[in-house]
Amino acid sequence: MNDNPLLNFSGLPRFDAIVPANVQPAVDFLLKENRALVRRLTRRAEAPTWDAFVEPLTDAIERLSRMWGIVAHLHSVDDVPEWREAYNRSLPEVTRFYAELGQNAEIFAAYKSLRASAEYAELSAPRRRIIDNEIRDFRLSGADLPEDQKPRFQAISEELASLSARFSENLLDATNAFSEWVRDEDALSGLPRDVREAAREAAEKGGHASGWVFTLHMPSYLPLMQYADDRALRARFYRAYATRASEFGPEKLDNTPLIRRLLDLRREEARMLGFETFAEVSLATKMAESVPQALAFLRELAAKAKPHAEKDLAELEEFARESLGVAPLEPWDIPYASEKLLQARYAFSEYEVRQYFTEDKVLAGLFRVVETLYAVRIVPDSAPAWHEDVRFFRLENAQARPLGHFYLDLYARETKRGGAWMDEAITRRRADHGIQTPVAYLNCNFSRPVRGEDGVMRPATLAHDDVITLFHETGHVLHHLLTRMEDLDVSGINGVEWDAVELPSQFMENYCWEWRVVREMSAHVDTGEPLPRELFEKMLAARNFQSGLSMVRQLEFALFDLRLHSDFAPSEGVLKLLDEVRREVAVVFPPDWYRFPNSFSHIFAGGYAAGYFSYKWAEVLSADCYAAFEEAGDPFDPATGRRFLEEILSVGGSRPAIESFRAFRQRDPRPDALLRHYGMDVNISS
Repeated sequence: MNDNPLLNFSGLPRFDAIVPANVQPAVDFLLKENRALVRRLTRRAEAPTWDAFVEPLTDAIERLSRMWGIVAHLHSVDDVPEWREAYNRSLPEVTRFYAELGQNAEIFAAYKSLRASAEYAELSAPRRRIIDNEIRDFRLSGADLPEDQKPRFQAISEELASLSARFSENLLDATNAFSEWVRDEDALSGLPRDVREAAREAAEKGGHASGWVFTLHMPSYLPLMQYADDRALRARFYRAYATRASEFGPEKLDNTPLIRRLLDLRREEARMLGFETFAEVSLATKMAESVPQALAFLRELAAKAKPHAEKDLAELEEFARESLGVAPLEPWDIPYASEKLLQARYAFSEYEVRQYFTEDKVLAGLFRVVETLYAVRIVPDSAPAWHEDVRFFRLENAQARPLGHFYLDLYARETKRGGAWMDEAITRRRADHGIQTPVAYLNCNFSRPVRGEDGVMRPATLAHDDVITLFHETGHVLHHLLTRMEDLDVSGINGVEWDAVELPSQFMENYCWEWRVVREMSAHVDTGEPLPRELFEKMLAARNFQSGLSMVRQLEFALFDLRLHSDFAPSEGVLKLLDEVRREVAVVFPPDWYRFPNSFSHIFAGGYAAGYFSYKWAEVLSADCYAAFEEAGDPFDPATGRRFLEEILSVGGSRPAIESFRAFRQRDPRPDALLRHYGMDVNISS
């Protein structure tokens, strides 16, 4: 085992040495070690204490978590057959261990004993919160179940983990399965130069001596839908994207039966725990106090947003009919017509803006925002990585002392799951050797640099939405790296309620709309000139362009998710529920063959089940927090920045999120700032 790089916890992950064959031996070794420790701890005659019970258990579980975190990460960013097989082979065993631990009556009793002991009152507030959370989580893991029911609960946990992994893999495989080789240059009408160049490179990579290849990956799919004049081409790609991992493709990639099974198992799990629905289980660890409260929150926002969305759609339909000759407006026309309307109304295009956001300039601007806000420095560093595109950075304080590190993996790949996300590699805590420096993964799926028609490699450019995504994920990274907590289970994002964990990420998005930030992080890909102030003012005027449509779409997802896990009757069918939700909040209605649930990874493979509402819930908090800087008259106000660092970022999950918010704002949250940012703080008729 000394030669297995997955078992080397002395520093950073050994991505230069780790191979799929390391996984099973590492899993076997650590599961054996953890089970032996559990036996020793539960056989002790002495009353449990923090030092003799919690610390050794935390140490052992962290080693397993760090090892498995590396494996799961590689499964996400390098999903080749060998890594997929290694991950799926060990997933049931790892899931089984955590299920066993969560149901261990003796460990549960030890935590309850510690909670009732005299030592509990002498512990720090973060440690008392850890014990309270553990007792809650043991109950949610089935520790209170009768012994004869625990095997069934454990089997459910294992199957849920397996189904979620298959859902994600099916979606990736279905996304990779569709591409179109375009040989007629006329079909490329309307597509920007860099989109054509990327498609040409894809054709060459696919063995085509000529033509262009487009795929369903975002850097290819989205600009095609946005700019391609060929309506039939857009329609074909829309249908392919909308029917991924459904009955319209290969049966082995159809996520429909997985959705049914996931919902059945979640419902069974909830009822075993004494809850009526899985949504109630989900909310047990969130800020929202009940399902009715969360539903009312979503519906209140929908009532305010829907009139704006109806106005947005009416304007778009009129423009498409009168200016583009497109009627009726179909779903595959909406991105295209929206871009044309944006250009007509505000005299700029997203493609024009994109030319100013070159990758290196954006990164430099992002780092400058972080450094100014929190008096830190971000400097390049070196470490083994999983792909040649990955970069590594060090976050340090003014005295050059390292506070943390992060890997940056920006580009889309066929073996990388879609979307953007942050994950933990190492979490800050006090260990025997001192403070353990935290490390994060920051993953995106942006377009990579492409070779121009002149043969010269052009820097990667980012759409402004990409810039916002990068700032968002960096907010998660900062939450993880800037924590000052020294106990693992409340350090960084650990212990933070799921509907508050998006606060720091959504907070960072606001800086993408500050002129001094945009000016410094923009440089035209050809001329090097910064974004003109006139163009920025147009962007600012267009900030809330179709904000009503955008908000009701997110509310549709959130309401569908919450109802799916609360009042959904399986006999009625998932699609019927989705139609019902759309009739309540939506204004755009896709074709009958649209299979959105089959690609809704957030709730079926990403941990957001009955929790997608968290994005909007946390957005209220983040907008209100940013309003404190607006009230101070400076987005970089030092005193406000210090308070945000001290009261929000550094405290991690050491106290309830609402207490952290109140400590920063000195009051309860209000939705006013969010509605103002969306341009919805006025009546639609005004």
